[in-house]
Amino acid sequence: MPTFALRGALAVAVTVSLLTSAAPATATTEAAEATRVAQAVLPRPTGPYPVGTTTLHLVDDSRPDPWVPSEKSRQILVSLWYPARSNQGPTAPYMTPQESALLLEGQGIEGLPPDILSRTRTNAVAEAPPAGRGRSLPLVMLSPGLTAPRSSLTALAEDLASRGYVVAGVDHTYESFGTTFPDGHTTTCVACQSWDSPEYGAKSTKVRAADVSFVLDRLTGPRPAWRHARLINPSRIAMAGHSIGGGSATWAMLGDSRIDAGVNMDGAFHIPIPERGLSRPFMFLGEPKTHVPTGTDATWGRDWPRLTGWKRWFTVGRADHTSFTDYPLITDQLGLDPGDRLPGTRLVEITRRYVGAFLDLTLRHRSQPFPRYPEVTSWRP
Repeated sequence: MPTFALRGALAVAVTVSLLTSAAPATATTEAAEATRVAQAVLPRPTGPYPVGTTTLHLVDDSRPDPWVPSEKSRQILVSLWYPARSNQGPTAPYMTPQESALLLEGQGIEGLPPDILSRTRTNAVAEAPPAGRGRSLPLVMLSPGLTAPRSSLTALAEDLASRGYVVAGVDHTYESFGTTFPDGHTTTCVACQSWDSPEYGAKSTKVRAADVSFVLDRLTGPRPAWRHARLINPSRIAMAGHSIGGGSATWAMLGDSRIDAGVNMDGAFHIPIPERGLSRPFMFLGEPKTHVPTGTDATWGRDWPRLTGWKRWFTVGRADHTSFTDYPLITDQLGLDPGDRLPGTRLVEITRRYVGAFLDLTLRHRSQPFPRYPEVTSWRP
């Protein structure tokens, strides 16, 4: 089964370390020192608002953890990004050093400092006072790819927040290489032990849909977990995800009528849409090798006719599976060779523009054409 992988973006680091081992000692030392001090920086959001962020630790007592049944409650970490009144204050960390080390280790990446990803500089100010009136802000749920933490979609989340959305990035516990909880303990990818089994895709899809519905309960229900939840408009909600996170969006929408629209960024659908169809708006955004009508993943073509509402299918030339996350941007800034892939800055721009245009249309009913990029192809099978 296809899995989210940093290896496509970072594997060149291994080559770099092998090449420098044959170079003169001074060059090797200088290269190693440059790597140690490198810091990636996420691009500034494009909207008019500063961005704030906070983290929620949510506990679902209604079900045991699906990956570790001995844990009688499902515990989930959620990052919220939102429009803020001010950009004064320290920006939030991208991820913890433990999460960075586990992500690199899980992908078999060597030659980089273990904490290098945690040094990435973000734009969102931790605990900044939010902006907005009651029930004025649409809500976007973000689900990351297999093995990836919620932080992998930060550049997209910050941009949406700067344009007036509340964005909830969900860490699906035990499906990420590392998730660090507020008490300091870090869970690992227990689900990875079974990802080669035929049942894994469907199970993960259902787990993620349940996680998203639970988080919606805690954000829009009578006793919300976020003290500023009154700003959220509960009648304007979308879900977007990468890889299996995107592939889970249709199943989440079928099971939860609160989700008005969905986006799948380069993810296969492991559970088919039933024959009755899904009538709410949906968008595909993927790499061409896999996700064109004649590509190697047939699930988009299979489910396309059963999307009976407003829909769009886009592919991005010279993109790969990681292209719709932060990682191409980060690895470019760390000086790693992208090969034939588009530059990370361009990929972030395209992802932000297309996802943003879709959400503006479907949640805010702002009629506008999609942006036109020469790298992007629109398909109408």
